[in-house]
Amino acid sequence: MVKVSIVVPVYNCEPFLAKCLDSILGQTLKEIEVICVNDGSTDSSLEILQEYASKDSRMMVIDKTNEGQAVARNIAIEHARGEFLGFVDADDWVDLDYFEKLYQAAKKNNCDVACAGFKRFKKNKERIADFYEAELVCTTTNDKVRLANIPAHNYIWNKIYNREAWVEAGIKFQSGRYYEDMALLIKIIHKMKKMVTVPDVYYIYRLNPTSTCAQKTNRYSADYRWALGEMFRYADENDIILQRDNIIHKKIYYKIFNFTLLKIYYYESLKIYKLFGFIPFGRQITV
Repeated sequence: MVKVSIVVPVYNCEPFLAKCLDSILGQTLKEIEVICVNDGSTDSSLEILQEYASKDSRMMVIDKTNEGQAVARNIAIEHARGEFLGFVDADDWVDLDYFEKLYQAAKKNNCDVACAGFKRFKKNKERIADFYEAELVCTTTNDKVRLANIPAHNYIWNKIYNREAWVEAGIKFQSGRYYEDMALLIKIIHKMKKMVTVPDVYYIYRLNPTSTCAQKTNRYSADYRWALGEMFRYADENDIILQRDNIIHKKIYYKIFNFTLLKIYYYESLKIYKLFGFIPFGRQITV
């Protein structure tokens, strides 16, 4: 029996892909399948995927033209056979006991969702961004949202989800959008019955300057605002309490010769100014 189907969308991740795959295929939980969707990569990502798949029968490679991460994830889910779904981005990695600990916690507590902490990786350093001290089980949407730290940490990848519950809820990532997982996560949390937090294990998120989340183009910014709007609209329609003041809507940098002089953080009703990007020196209420 496949306990966890792990979905990996891949687009031009050649420098990071081996580390990602080694962390997944080396899991202490052996009853997994790894569904990698090569989304029209133009580098050597497909060759790396095929080499790994030739050595491990648990890995499936789907090669397709570029249509975006949402389509890639939806296709992978259609092929999944596991009891649970997990997601790993191709430039990230996980602790070697990550899926075993999440699966065991979900089964022991009869939960549809298991949620782990995560670390951010930047400049060869890992920093804990969120963690749990104990297994806590919650059933109400507001408790699940609070423990998952939504919207501040509105991520699809540091959790596993009961696949049957996912399919029955009709959950689909919206194609043609960036930040589609940010818009969707609150709906998933709302529709799944019970969630458990899992201590002492981490997803490691690489702060990659070429990734979707690092882009500053108008298209990415517009889709980020769309995702926020979708999330808040769904919360309002379903009486879900969100702490809106702690999510950053926009950041503006003022630089000279690539040196940051000033950074401005825009929140729901607040602007915070930081000298050199890290020294707070002022704030302004915007409502």
